[in-house]
Amino acid sequence: MAGSDENNPTIINHSIVQEGGLQTRSRKAMPPIGHNRRALRDINRNIIGAPLHNAINKRTISEIDDGCGKIPPIPGHRPVTRRFAAEMANMQHYVIEEIKEPIGCESSVPMFVQHTEAMLEEIDRMDEEVEMEDVDGPIMDIDIADQDNPLAVTEYVDDIYTYYKKVESTSCVPPNYMDRQPDINEKMRAILIDWLIEVHYKFELMEETLYLTVNLIDRFLAIKSVGRKKLQLVGVTAMLLASKYEEVSVPVVEDLVLISDRAYSRQEVIDMERLMINSLQFNLSIPTPYVFMKRYLKAAEADKRLENLSFFLIELCLIEHEMLKFPPSLLAAAAVFSAMCTMSGSKHWNKTCEWHTGYSQDQLMDCSRLMITFHQNAASGKLTGVHRKYNTSRYGYTAKCEPALFLLETIGFSGVWR
Repeated sequence: MAGSDENNPTIINHSIVQEGGLQTRSRKAMPPIGHNRRALRDINRNIIGAPLHNAINKRTISEIDDGCGKIPPIPGHRPVTRRFAAEMANMQHYVIEEIKEPIGCESSVPMFVQHTEAMLEEIDRMDEEVEMEDVDGPIMDIDIADQDNPLAVTEYVDDIYTYYKKVESTSCVPPNYMDRQPDINEKMRAILIDWLIEVHYKFELMEETLYLTVNLIDRFLAIKSVGRKKLQLVGVTAMLLASKYEEVSVPVVEDLVLISDRAYSRQEVIDMERLMINSLQFNLSIPTPYVFMKRYLKAAEADKRLENLSFFLIELCLIEHEMLKFPPSLLAAAAVFSAMCTMSGSKHWNKTCEWHTGYSQDQLMDCSRLMITFHQNAASGKLTGVHRKYNTSRYGYTAKCEPALFLLETIGFSGVWR
């Protein structure tokens, strides 16, 4: 007759198994252990006060080896310390002394012992990386101050922006889409957007609304041919749609008709709204340059002056058709970089900004130089809506800042883009 559970105890070992780079737990039955042996749970409780598998799983993903190579430390995560490695080594000593039988796997060395050996190698490698990182400057944890703010969603914010970068191409249009329009051109588009920037300012709408408005216009014009007499109707209807998506208080249709000098009727606006929203398949949830700007300004530890200057530069880009060739994230990063250079008087792009934007200084230079030329010519010409907007006390007279012409001079330009 089989003995009772008390006389024939069975220990279940929780071990860490690597499957495709992910950690999973396997439960393996072990041979009976005599009464003079302590159970694993008792050993572990005496050592660190918690079950063995819980102690092992306290390591973050940045601290382990996935079987394909060491994973570099992630900014903001606590690196492996020598004290933690010492505890692991101490745990290894006690467990090996207590367990004499094999644990039922192909290797006679427990998996956690292999992890301990890999951990010691990881510590040596990380020490070298930290020394090199200190030379170039540390990568700051920009979310540490918002960990208690539920609106900052610090647990998911990196994943959110990774997703934005992944899907931002869906919000882009072909830079040459205007070639397929028989009755309008890039200049007409620029006049329309310059006027909408002033309408947006007059109605005191949210910043998000302006960027979504411009995106809706470009995406609609990229798939539908529009006559020049209907172009302004497309603009006010796009602002109505963007307001319904972003605003709490939406401008009424009559106000948009009035601001258009009654060039269109209320019914025409409603009909165009129906056409636009169906043509775009109701897809309004797209990442615009604005969402990237807020994140990148946080990485740059921007004050109000730097923030205003960055938005001034990127709004100048909204008017320019040639800037459609750059994705929203690169436009936002280049605007922050150009603003930092303008304020500091020299090239300035630190490791934290590079980490969070995903763009190096060299990758931003072409876009940044175009922005500087737009800044240089913002007060001249016929399209000065952005300059007038940012030349007010509300925006700290940002438009009066001198452009960073030295960014043009580095490649032989004298301040005029050719």
